[in-house]
Amino acid sequence: MVKTPEEVALMRISGRLLASVFEMLDRVDLAGRSTMEINDLVERFITGDLASRPASKGQYGFAYVLNCSINDVVCHGVPSATEFVKEGDIINLDITLEKNGFIADSSKTYMVGEVAPAARRIVRIAQEAMWQGIAQVRPGARLGDVGHAIERHAKRNGCSIVREYCGHGIGREMHEEPQVLAFGRRGTGQRLVEGMTFTIEPMVNQGTRKVATLDDGWTVVTGDGKLSAQFEHTVAVTADGVEVLTLRQGERPLL
Repeated sequence: MVKTPEEVALMRISGRLLASVFEMLDRVDLAGRSTMEINDLVERFITGDLASRPASKGQYGFAYVLNCSINDVVCHGVPSATEFVKEGDIINLDITLEKNGFIADSSKTYMVGEVAPAARRIVRIAQEAMWQGIAQVRPGARLGDVGHAIERHAKRNGCSIVREYCGHGIGREMHEEPQVLAFGRRGTGQRLVEGMTFTIEPMVNQGTRKVATLDDGWTVVTGDGKLSAQFEHTVAVTADGVEVLTLRQGERPLL
Protein backbone atom coordinates (compact mmCIF):
# COMPACT_ATOMS: atom_id res chain seq x y z
CA MET A 1 0.00 0.00 0.00
CA VAL A 2 2.91 2.37 0.55
CA LYS A 3 4.73 3.84 -2.46
CA THR A 4 8.32 5.03 -2.60
CA PRO A 5 8.98 8.71 -3.40
CA GLU A 6 10.00 7.62 -6.89
CA GLU A 7 6.72 5.77 -7.38
CA VAL A 8 4.69 8.72 -6.12
CA ALA A 9 6.57 10.92 -8.61
CA LEU A 10 5.47 8.62 -11.44
CA MET A 11 1.90 8.65 -10.16
CA ARG A 12 2.07 12.45 -10.13
CA ILE A 13 2.80 12.33 -13.87
CA SER A 14 -0.17 10.05 -14.51
CA GLY A 15 -2.39 12.27 -12.37
CA ARG A 16 -1.37 15.44 -14.20
CA LEU A 17 -2.05 13.79 -17.56
CA LEU A 18 -5.46 12.60 -16.41
CA ALA A 19 -6.28 16.06 -15.10
CA SER A 20 -5.56 17.39 -18.58
CA VAL A 21 -8.22 15.04 -20.00
CA PHE A 22 -10.85 16.75 -17.84
CA GLU A 23 -9.44 20.16 -18.74
CA MET A 24 -10.01 19.22 -22.38
CA LEU A 25 -13.56 18.07 -21.62
CA ASP A 26 -14.25 21.31 -19.77
CA ARG A 27 -13.96 23.04 -23.17
CA VAL A 28 -16.34 20.65 -24.94
CA ASP A 29 -20.07 21.25 -25.34
CA LEU A 30 -21.46 17.86 -24.33
CA ALA A 31 -25.07 18.62 -25.32
CA GLY A 32 -26.15 16.68 -28.40
CA ARG A 33 -23.20 14.29 -28.33
CA SER A 34 -23.66 10.56 -27.88
CA THR A 35 -21.90 9.00 -24.94
CA MET A 36 -19.96 6.86 -27.43
CA GLU A 37 -18.76 10.03 -29.17
CA ILE A 38 -17.49 11.32 -25.82
CA ASN A 39 -15.79 7.96 -25.18
CA ASP A 40 -14.06 8.07 -28.56
CA LEU A 41 -12.97 11.68 -28.07
CA VAL A 42 -11.36 10.80 -24.75
CA GLU A 43 -9.68 7.70 -26.18
CA ARG A 44 -8.11 9.70 -29.02
CA PHE A 45 -6.88 12.33 -26.59
CA ILE A 46 -5.35 9.83 -24.16
CA THR A 47 -3.68 7.63 -26.76
CA GLY A 48 -2.78 10.32 -29.31
CA ASP A 49 -2.19 13.62 -27.55
CA LEU A 50 -0.95 12.15 -24.27
CA ALA A 51 0.73 8.96 -25.54
CA SER A 52 -0.83 7.08 -22.62
CA ARG A 53 -3.09 4.10 -22.04
CA PRO A 54 -6.76 4.29 -21.04
CA ALA A 55 -6.57 1.87 -18.12
CA SER A 56 -10.29 1.08 -17.97
CA LYS A 57 -10.39 -0.40 -21.46
CA GLY A 58 -10.21 -4.18 -21.12
CA GLN A 59 -10.38 -4.07 -17.31
CA TYR A 60 -12.80 -6.77 -16.10
CA GLY A 61 -13.93 -7.17 -19.70
CA PHE A 62 -15.06 -3.54 -20.04
CA ALA A 63 -14.72 -2.46 -23.67
CA TYR A 64 -14.56 1.32 -23.28
CA VAL A 65 -12.28 4.01 -21.86
CA LEU A 66 -14.79 5.68 -19.53
CA ASN A 67 -18.01 5.28 -17.59
CA CYS A 68 -20.73 7.82 -18.38
CA SER A 69 -23.48 8.03 -15.79
CA ILE A 70 -26.42 10.35 -16.55
CA ASN A 71 -28.97 11.68 -14.02
CA ASP A 72 -30.22 8.66 -11.99
CA VAL A 73 -27.29 6.46 -13.06
CA VAL A 74 -25.03 6.13 -10.02
CA CYS A 75 -21.98 4.61 -11.71
CA HIS A 76 -20.65 2.30 -14.43
CA GLY A 77 -22.80 3.71 -17.23
CA VAL A 78 -21.77 2.19 -20.56
CA PRO A 79 -21.08 4.38 -23.62
CA SER A 80 -23.65 4.04 -26.39
CA ALA A 81 -24.03 5.43 -29.90
CA THR A 82 -27.76 5.82 -29.26
CA GLU A 83 -27.65 7.64 -25.91
CA PHE A 84 -27.35 11.41 -26.31
CA VAL A 85 -26.55 14.00 -23.67
CA LYS A 86 -29.25 16.66 -23.37
CA GLU A 87 -29.47 20.17 -22.01
CA GLY A 88 -30.36 19.95 -18.33
CA ASP A 89 -28.63 16.59 -17.78
CA ILE A 90 -25.97 15.92 -15.20
CA ILE A 91 -23.39 13.38 -16.37
CA ASN A 92 -20.51 11.82 -14.45
CA LEU A 93 -17.47 10.92 -16.54
CA ASP A 94 -15.17 8.45 -14.77
CA ILE A 95 -11.80 8.06 -16.51
CA THR A 96 -8.52 6.28 -15.80
CA LEU A 97 -5.09 6.67 -17.37
CA GLU A 98 -1.86 4.70 -17.17
CA LYS A 99 1.59 6.11 -17.91
CA ASN A 100 4.97 4.60 -17.04
CA GLY A 101 3.24 1.66 -15.36
CA PHE A 102 1.19 3.72 -12.89
CA ILE A 103 -2.54 4.48 -12.96
CA ALA A 104 -4.56 7.56 -12.00
CA ASP A 105 -8.35 7.59 -11.58
CA SER A 106 -10.70 10.56 -11.44
CA SER A 107 -14.28 11.55 -12.17
CA LYS A 108 -16.36 14.70 -12.48
CA THR A 109 -20.08 15.32 -12.74
CA TYR A 110 -20.79 17.86 -15.48
CA MET A 111 -23.88 20.05 -15.57
CA VAL A 112 -25.00 20.35 -19.18
CA GLY A 113 -26.39 23.77 -20.01
CA GLU A 114 -29.02 25.13 -17.65
CA VAL A 115 -29.87 22.46 -15.08
CA ALA A 116 -32.63 22.45 -12.47
CA PRO A 117 -31.77 23.86 -9.03
CA ALA A 118 -32.16 20.39 -7.47
CA ALA A 119 -29.64 18.95 -9.95
CA ARG A 120 -27.20 21.77 -9.32
CA ARG A 121 -27.57 21.17 -5.58
CA ILE A 122 -26.78 17.43 -5.67
CA VAL A 123 -23.71 18.10 -7.83
CA ARG A 124 -22.47 20.69 -5.35
CA ILE A 125 -23.06 18.46 -2.33
CA ALA A 126 -21.23 15.53 -3.96
CA GLN A 127 -18.24 17.71 -4.78
CA GLU A 128 -18.16 19.19 -1.29
CA ALA A 129 -18.43 15.71 0.23
CA MET A 130 -15.36 14.54 -1.68
CA TRP A 131 -13.38 17.54 -0.45
CA GLN A 132 -14.55 16.97 3.10
CA GLY A 133 -13.05 13.49 2.86
CA ILE A 134 -9.82 14.71 1.27
CA ALA A 135 -9.40 17.25 4.08
CA GLN A 136 -9.08 14.40 6.61
CA VAL A 137 -6.06 12.82 4.88
CA ARG A 138 -2.78 13.12 6.77
CA PRO A 139 -0.31 10.74 8.44
CA GLY A 140 -1.85 9.23 11.56
CA ALA A 141 -5.45 9.78 10.48
CA ARG A 142 -7.67 6.78 9.84
CA LEU A 143 -9.83 5.84 6.89
CA GLY A 144 -12.87 5.98 9.16
CA ASP A 145 -12.19 9.72 9.56
CA VAL A 146 -12.46 10.12 5.78
CA GLY A 147 -15.70 8.18 5.49
CA HIS A 148 -17.25 9.89 8.49
CA ALA A 149 -16.59 13.37 7.09
CA ILE A 150 -18.08 12.44 3.72
CA GLU A 151 -21.27 10.89 5.05
CA ARG A 152 -21.78 13.60 7.68
CA HIS A 153 -21.80 16.25 4.94
CA ALA A 154 -24.21 14.30 2.76
CA LYS A 155 -26.62 13.60 5.61
CA ARG A 156 -26.55 17.18 6.87
CA ASN A 157 -27.80 18.14 3.41
CA GLY A 158 -30.55 15.54 3.33
CA CYS A 159 -28.75 13.21 0.94
CA SER A 160 -27.52 9.62 1.19
CA ILE A 161 -24.25 7.82 0.46
CA VAL A 162 -24.11 4.71 -1.73
CA ARG A 163 -22.43 1.92 0.25
CA GLU A 164 -21.99 -0.79 -2.39
CA TYR A 165 -19.08 0.99 -4.11
CA CYS A 166 -16.05 2.77 -2.69
CA GLY A 167 -12.64 4.27 -3.28
CA HIS A 168 -9.54 2.12 -3.39
CA GLY A 169 -5.81 1.99 -3.29
CA ILE A 170 -4.20 2.59 -6.68
CA GLY A 171 -0.78 2.36 -8.27
CA ARG A 172 0.49 -0.28 -10.65
CA GLU A 173 -3.00 -1.81 -10.44
CA MET A 174 -6.24 0.10 -10.72
CA HIS A 175 -7.70 -1.51 -7.62
CA GLU A 176 -5.33 -2.09 -4.72
CA GLU A 177 -5.76 -2.11 -0.95
CA PRO A 178 -7.14 -0.42 1.03
CA GLN A 179 -10.84 0.03 0.40
CA VAL A 180 -11.81 3.66 1.02
CA LEU A 181 -15.42 3.79 2.19
CA ALA A 182 -17.54 6.93 1.92
CA PHE A 183 -18.98 6.26 5.37
CA GLY A 184 -17.47 5.25 8.68
CA ARG A 185 -16.68 6.11 12.28
CA ARG A 186 -13.96 8.45 13.43
CA GLY A 187 -10.86 6.82 14.81
CA THR A 188 -11.48 3.48 13.08
CA GLY A 189 -10.05 1.77 10.04
CA GLN A 190 -6.63 1.69 8.42
CA ARG A 191 -4.15 4.20 9.79
CA LEU A 192 -2.73 6.45 7.07
CA VAL A 193 1.01 6.74 6.47
CA GLU A 194 3.12 8.79 4.10
CA GLY A 195 3.31 7.23 0.64
CA MET A 196 -0.16 5.69 0.56
CA THR A 197 -2.07 6.47 -2.64
CA PHE A 198 -5.80 5.93 -3.06
CA THR A 199 -9.00 7.35 -4.51
CA ILE A 200 -11.77 9.19 -2.70
CA GLU A 201 -14.99 8.93 -4.72
CA PRO A 202 -18.30 9.37 -2.90
CA MET A 203 -21.53 8.65 -4.78
CA VAL A 204 -24.24 10.90 -3.34
CA ASN A 205 -27.96 10.27 -3.95
CA GLN A 206 -30.85 12.72 -3.66
CA GLY A 207 -33.07 10.06 -2.11
CA THR A 208 -32.50 6.50 -0.95
CA ARG A 209 -29.01 5.06 -0.84
CA LYS A 210 -30.36 1.84 -2.37
CA VAL A 211 -29.28 1.03 -5.90
CA ALA A 212 -30.01 -1.53 -8.61
CA THR A 213 -27.94 -2.96 -11.46
CA LEU A 214 -29.50 -3.05 -14.92
CA ASP A 215 -29.60 -6.08 -17.18
CA ASP A 216 -26.38 -5.07 -18.98
CA GLY A 217 -24.53 -6.10 -15.81
CA TRP A 218 -22.76 -2.75 -15.55
CA THR A 219 -25.13 0.21 -15.18
CA VAL A 220 -26.08 1.01 -11.58
CA VAL A 221 -29.12 3.26 -10.97
CA THR A 222 -30.75 4.78 -7.92
CA GLY A 223 -33.47 2.66 -6.39
CA ASP A 224 -36.02 5.49 -6.49
CA GLY A 225 -35.16 7.12 -9.83
CA LYS A 226 -33.82 10.28 -8.19
CA LEU A 227 -30.55 11.95 -9.15
CA SER A 228 -27.06 10.84 -8.16
CA ALA A 229 -23.73 12.66 -8.47
CA GLN A 230 -20.11 11.69 -7.92
CA PHE A 231 -16.67 13.27 -7.84
CA GLU A 232 -13.35 11.45 -7.52
CA HIS A 233 -9.68 12.28 -7.09
CA THR A 234 -6.53 10.21 -6.66
CA VAL A 235 -4.59 11.40 -3.61
CA ALA A 236 -1.25 10.71 -1.95
CA VAL A 237 -0.52 10.94 1.77
CA THR A 238 2.40 13.34 2.25
CA ALA A 239 4.62 13.99 5.26
CA ASP A 240 2.35 16.79 6.45
CA GLY A 241 -0.99 16.16 4.76
CA VAL A 242 -2.29 15.29 1.33
CA GLU A 243 -1.50 15.90 -2.33
CA VAL A 244 -4.31 15.64 -4.87
CA LEU A 245 -2.56 13.98 -7.80
CA THR A 246 -5.40 14.53 -10.27
CA LEU A 247 -6.09 18.18 -9.38
CA ARG A 248 -7.14 20.20 -12.43
CA GLN A 249 -5.81 23.64 -13.27
CA GLY A 250 -7.88 26.29 -11.55
CA GLU A 251 -9.68 23.75 -9.34
CA ARG A 252 -10.13 24.83 -5.74
CA PRO A 253 -11.17 22.73 -2.75
CA LEU A 254 -14.83 23.20 -1.72
CA LEU A 255 -14.62 23.24 2.06
